[in-house]
Order: sequence, then structure tokens, then C-alpha cells
Amino acid sequence: MSDDSPPEKPSNARIPVRHPDALTPVGEPKPRLAPYSGPAAGAGAVRKIAVQGTRETGAIRSLKLLQKLNQRKGFDCPGCAWPDPEVRTPFEFCENGAKAVFEEATDRRVDPAFFAKHAISEMTGWDDFQIGKSGRLTTPMLREEGSDHYRPLSWEQAFSRIATHLHDLASPDDAIFYTSGRTSNEAAFLYQLFVRMWGTNNLPDCSNLCHESSGVALGEALGSGKGSVLLEDYPKSDAIFVFGQNPGTNHPRMLSALQEAKRAGAQIVSINPLVERGLERFAHPQEPLALVGKGTKLTDLYLQVRVGGDLALLKGLCKATLEADRAQGDVLDRAFIEAHTEGFESFEADIEAASWEDIVGQSGISEAQIREAADIYVASNATIATWAMGLTQHENAVETIQHVVNLLLMKGNVGKPGAGPCPVRGHSNVQGDRTMGIWEAPKDAFLDRLGDVIGFTPPREHGVAAIDAIRVMRDHPGKVFFAMGGNFLSANPDTDATAEALRACRLTVQVSTKLNRSHLITGKEALILPCLGRTEIDEQANGPQFVTCENSQSTVQPTRGLLRPASPDLLSEPAIVAGLAKATLTDPVLDWDALIADYDGIRDLIAAVVPGHEDYNRRIRDERQIQLPHPNRSRSFPNAVGKALFTTADLPPERVQPGQLVLTTLRSHDQYNTTLYGMDDRYRGIYGERRVLLMSHEDVAERGLFAGEWVDITSHFQGEERFAPRWAVVPYPMPKGNCAAYFPEANVLVPLDSVARRSHTPTSKFILITIERHEATEA
Repeated sequence: MSDDSPPEKPSNARIPVRHPDALTPVGEPKPRLAPYSGPAAGAGAVRKIAVQGTRETGAIRSLKLLQKLNQRKGFDCPGCAWPDPEVRTPFEFCENGAKAVFEEATDRRVDPAFFAKHAISEMTGWDDFQIGKSGRLTTPMLREEGSDHYRPLSWEQAFSRIATHLHDLASPDDAIFYTSGRTSNEAAFLYQLFVRMWGTNNLPDCSNLCHESSGVALGEALGSGKGSVLLEDYPKSDAIFVFGQNPGTNHPRMLSALQEAKRAGAQIVSINPLVERGLERFAHPQEPLALVGKGTKLTDLYLQVRVGGDLALLKGLCKATLEADRAQGDVLDRAFIEAHTEGFESFEADIEAASWEDIVGQSGISEAQIREAADIYVASNATIATWAMGLTQHENAVETIQHVVNLLLMKGNVGKPGAGPCPVRGHSNVQGDRTMGIWEAPKDAFLDRLGDVIGFTPPREHGVAAIDAIRVMRDHPGKVFFAMGGNFLSANPDTDATAEALRACRLTVQVSTKLNRSHLITGKEALILPCLGRTEIDEQANGPQFVTCENSQSTVQPTRGLLRPASPDLLSEPAIVAGLAKATLTDPVLDWDALIADYDGIRDLIAAVVPGHEDYNRRIRDERQIQLPHPNRSRSFPNAVGKALFTTADLPPERVQPGQLVLTTLRSHDQYNTTLYGMDDRYRGIYGERRVLLMSHEDVAERGLFAGEWVDITSHFQGEERFAPRWAVVPYPMPKGNCAAYFPEANVLVPLDSVARRSHTPTSKFILITIERHEATEA
């Protein structure tokens, strides 16, 4: 067991459900199953956009919004962080991006009259879809201790109340300031500045829950936690390896890049336990003929790796590549390895020692198929490796991603056109937030610049990440928890433990656009602070303002809303931070009002503190977007050794016991993170119900189950058991022994203490479970 592993738990301990109202209510209807035969996107996406837009905002208003979505003088998509092309069409959006915009621009309102009508205890009985569809928040609201209702209050009263709670704490470290990925650069910079001026580095964010493993792995191996691939590299690549991601649902505009690469001659290898339509075929909605055809075949080789078997598969790819070099010579880029890397000899010895028997056994992929994939890699002169949370949320996630790097380094596939690592971040600007300093473990160089420019002494002791924040709040009651966006309760693992942590706080504050379950499971006292959305005009004292975002490929661009705000009481996120700073800081060294009157002042501070943002205001206007520097693109590797690092890792021991399955959590197609757009999963052919358990056909038959039958799930971790009743069985093409369920419903099964080594990301993609028939199931 590693040094950072949690202590062993007593055996046979079933975790009681202390807070059932924190969990998504168990549904009644059985899902309707109707296999989907069309391509990803295509006419189905067009129809869905039309229906959703008309239902949420009206046909005319929805068209107006889509015309400005991801346009240079428009607003950045509030959904995923996929980059925009240099040359843009009038339709630079995908189905799920359009849904995200319609959700924000909805005509429904959650105003004081709504809260007077609906008690908190009533709303906790609603499912997440009903909660989210209630509408936009309009007014600051307060839940006083012991009350079952929120009541309105003024912004001044809200800021004063938060400041009083903060000043009553024994230490600044008793406050925790969480950040969601959608926060703009300007808001994120001000937020981390206020928090550090307050005196703590307690800045957990959603990166801790998703791509922290990527940042740790790439930072150690290559010296930068960001991917080095640009959008322009895709059509220049000869091969693209897609690991553990479902772009058709999670970042659909990536399909256009894959299609472009495919048409330019690239071969695509997809590695994923589930068969996903977005990796098979794609019909571009902007191509009329594609709307009536089968679309473009994307994947040349599809490897249905076992859940948790990616490290073994990667070792197999590396082993086959080494063998090809010995057989034919000139496969490895020896000049690159000699000049730019360290550790190759140890890596080579480790790979040679790995047996094909173990590789095949753990990955579930035959030696012949692994060699077929390796042949594609060997023949390629420029290879991109791209991945998402299918790799990052495992105990050995960091080691697995570093083996992606090993594979790339073998042929010099870093720092040349058409090649490199490409982690695909989820939420829009989650990468920008980290760039702006939203991090519980800041580097000294950043703190030095921040202190020198602003004129204060930043705290140096590292703060808590998201999982540690839950433990701290749960085990040491009386904290103040402040969330800049997001749905902390539903985004985290171990829903019951997260609920217990929030309820132990003396105050919880949520900055939000819409109602979510985190507004219902709160501390002793709770505040909701409603903010502007991306689609809305941000009018300040010096006129309309714009903010900026950084996409998944390190490009920064402006975003400007066009809609009148949903309520005159809404404040922008930067204005909320400034209001809190003025109420809280006793000796402010900044003119917060001036910074909010004109956001150019914020960007001047960013330019002075954050490398790559020099002359920020001029460049973001003149150049329209800024490509941040990345050392790996020039084959510079500023890590501990000054060179790209080959690493080694042992294959994990077998953990699955007889009768157990391995569960992985995932999104439906009508979902973005914890936001539910609908109750369907079109590409997987599942309609009307989210409480489903996807199982291999073999496992369904072996257990004598049938499609739609209800089962109960128990997860197992270090002697603990977590229980979730009533899930409908859905047979699905996936490896035997594996199964899948949607989050956030399945998060109750993810142990809080089961995290990735070194990154501490929750292991939501590898959960040991057993199932049994639900006692009320009808035969």
C-alpha cells in the first residue's frame, strides 16, 4: 500500500445512509430500450437542438443565441473546453453546447415567490432533473438555521453576513473556497487573490475531481500539466489514439477534428470499454449529404479494453513497439531519446520484463489486436494521444497517463506537428482557472509575483483539495464553505459523506445561475448568490464588459453576452468577489470598485502576474485570441530533471473477488457534468430513466437476469459496503465483468477514500460491486 493510502477500515462495515435526502430519489419507470443505428450528430442532433431551443427559450430567441455561440464577437460555450477553429462557420456549436446555452437562457425563474411556495424538505424529494429545470435564480437568498425555507435579502446584507462568519473563525484556514470550471479568467484571478489576501490557500476546484491525474502525470514527465497539441495538429497527424473518452457526448465538436484528420489520411484507434457511437461514425450537421447518409467512419481499430486495463494495454503497445524496433530497426527516434529524455534504459528493461500473458490477461485485449494497434503506431510519423476521465479516475491513473507519455516519447511524438499528448478537459475554462491561480498547492514563483505586484504577503502553506476538503468539513465542524459555481454535493464521490460534510459547516454559500441539489443540502446557515451567465450582458460603471476563457489547448479568447440579465438583481462573478472583499478585508490594498467598473484593470493585474498574458488588454483585442506559450512544443521540458522522463510502473494486483463486477460511472447523452438536459441517452438507446446498470450480455445471461429487471448494487472497499437500491439492467456491448452507471446517481457507491495515487482524484471509473435482485422485482 502506498504512503498516501487511507488507513484500513474494519471489515464487513456497511456504511449507513445518514442523509437520504441528499441522494437522488429512486425512480419508478422502467427504461425504454431502442437501439440507435444512426451516426453521431447528424439529423438527430439538429432535431434535438430545435426541440430543446423552442421548449426552453422560444424558437426566435434560441436562433439568436446560436448565431453568437463560439463566434468572435459572441460568447464562449458554457459547456466543454474544446477549442474553436481559426476560420469559423456560422454554426460553431454542437448539440450539447446548444443545450447548455438553452439551459442558461431559460424563461423559467426561481424567485422569492418560488422559495416561499416550495420548502427545502419538499425540493429534496425532487429528482435532479426536476430541480435543474426549475429555472434561473434571481435574488440573493438566505436559509437561516432551523428554517425550511429560503428568504430574500440584499446583496449588502449577504456580504455582511459572510464577512461576519469569516471573522468569527479561529483561522483563515477554517474557510474553504471551491471553484467550478466555468468561472472566467477575470473572476478566477480576483477570487484566488481575495482568498489569499484573506489568508489561506484552501482553493479546491473541479480539476481535483477530473484531470488532476493528467496534470500530475504530465508535470512530472514533461514539465507542464497541459497538453501540447493544437487544433491545427489534428489534420497533420498520421495516427490518433483515443483513450477512455466518449467525444460524441462529452465534447462533440472534437468529432469534427477527428473527421478532418480521418479525411487527411490519419488512422484512428479507439480504446474504450463501451462501444460508443461517437467513436464509430459521425455525420457533420453542416454537411447536407451527411444528414441523410451513414456519416464518416472514424475508428479503424476499436479495442474494448477492460475497465482498469489501460496500463496493461499501454505496456503491450510499448512492448510491441520495442520488438518492432529490434526486428526492423529505425522505429524508435533514438536521436530524440538521446537528446531530450532520461530514464529510457530503465523503462526498456521494465517493458521487456512484462509478460504478454499478464498484459493480455489484465487488458482483456488479445496479443494480436495489441500488435495490430502497435503496427499503426509504428507506421505513423506523427501521433496524437488523447484521453479524458476514462484514464484519470483510477488508482493508478498517474502511472497510466505517464505510459501514454512513454509511448509518445519512444518515437519523438512530442514537440512536432501533428503529434503530442492531448488531455481533453471537460468544463469550459477549467484549465484557465488553474492558470489564474485556482490551486490549493501554488508554486512559490506564482506567489512571489502575486505578492510583489499586489503588495501583500500571500500564505505559503498548501491548502486542501476537494476530497480533503470533504474530510476536513466532516471531521471538524464549524467551517465556512464558499462555492464559486458548480454543484459540489453531486459532483463529488460518496454522496452521503459529502452531505455530512456540508451539513457540518456553520455557513455554506453557493454562487449559481440555476437551482441544484447543493442548495438543498447545506450548512447550519446557507446563502445563494445568483450570478450572470455567459449569455448575458455584463453592464458595469464604465459600460458593457467582456471576460476571457482558456480552452483545452491553451488558447485564450474573449466572451461577451448578448441577452438582458434574467434579473436586475444579478451580479457578475467578479462583482461578487469584489463585494465580498470589500466587506471582509480590513486593510484592502486594492480599489475593488475600480476593478469592477472596468475589467481592463483586472487584466492589467493578470498581465503583471501570470506568464503568457503580457500586454493582455491590447493583445486580446487586436489578436482576438492569445495562444499561451507551451514549453513542450519547442521540446523544452522544465521538470525536475530538465528532460522528458520515461517512467516505470508495475501492473496492479488482481482485486476483483469471485462474484464481483467492476463498475465505471459515465454521463448520458442528455447530460453535462451534473446538469441534466433530459432523461434520454440516445446513442446508447436508453430512454426515460437514468437509474440503469449497463452490463455485458454475458454477465446478464450468466446471472439469469433480463433487460429492465431491477437489481440492487453494493460497492466494496477495504471492508466497507455502500448500498444503492433499484437499478434497471440494460444489456450492452462491453467486456465481461464490467458494468456502467450514470453519475451523479451512482456517486453514492464511490468511496471517499478510494483515490488515485499522487493526484488524489476519486476512482469513479473503478468501483468493485456486487448485485442482487431487487426484492420488489416482478418476474
